[in-house]
Amino acid sequence: MQNINEYIEHTNLKPTVTYESIETLVEEAVIHNFIGICVPPYWAKKARRDLGKAPVQLVTVVGFPFGYQRAEVKMQEIESALKEGVNELDIVINISAIKCNAYAWIKQEMAWFSQVIHAEEAMMKVILETAYLNDHEIREASKVCVDAGVDFMKTSTGYAPEGAKVEHIRLLRDILPDTVGIKASGGIRSYEKAQEMIIAGADRIGTSSGIKIVEEALTKDVKS
Repeated sequence: MQNINEYIEHTNLKPTVTYESIETLVEEAVIHNFIGICVPPYWAKKARRDLGKAPVQLVTVVGFPFGYQRAEVKMQEIESALKEGVNELDIVINISAIKCNAYAWIKQEMAWFSQVIHAEEAMMKVILETAYLNDHEIREASKVCVDAGVDFMKTSTGYAPEGAKVEHIRLLRDILPDTVGIKASGGIRSYEKAQEMIIAGADRIGTSSGIKIVEEALTKDVKS
């Protein structure tokens, strides 16, 4: 598969992120032409400064990693990120609300976020955390997010017991309209795994193993 780098959001959301590791993340993303970098909110301002005018999307997270913050708190995170020049926001859905079948409330919350994010011409992604959901919950939650105006649905935070699965990517592709993308994330540490996700329907790959994946892709291209 050519141009695997164009699918990769080079990610570092570890609790031990440092000044130097953000600089490295930015440098690697620029060198390898990754689609974006995903950083903790604390580091968004520095990452924007370091990226400058490089054609790399700056992504941060909201309500991370469990999603059960109040909507007002998430909105504060969103507004702060937008002011710091973030291009895309990965928002963890309220999993507790899903488990309570509070889909109308989720739709209302997501519509509020969508209005603010899109007014700034930024992109909104919603993290489902599929490891905690059954197929019915994935389907219903995705539908209300689409109705609210989401741009992407994302599988995982990387902090759940399991990350992205091919069957969940296929399910999401079946549910979502073509205008809504899919970001596969969590446990994608090899070219083979990334390729499986893309073939299943993923439009983005969120991973901290972007360099390894690109190197493996080059090796396979040489062998073929």
